Amino acid sequence: MLVVGRKPGEYVMIGKDIMVKVVKSGDGYLRLGIEAPKATNIIRGEIYEDRLKQMKNN
Repeated sequence: MLVVGRKPGEYVMIGKDIMVKVVKSGDGYLRLGIEAPKATNIIRGEIYEDRLKQMKNN
C-alpha cells in the first residue's frame, strides 16, 4: 500500500487516466474528488465489503 500526504488541491495519478484529488480536509475527515473514465467502476469501501460478504453468503 502506498501512503502519501496531500493537501487540499493536490492530487495523485493512478495510471494515465485516474486522478484522485483532495478537495477538502479538516477535523478528522477528508473529501476526495476522483476523475476516471466512465467505464471505471468506483465504489465506496463499505459498499464493496458488503457486496463481498453477500457473495460469500450465497
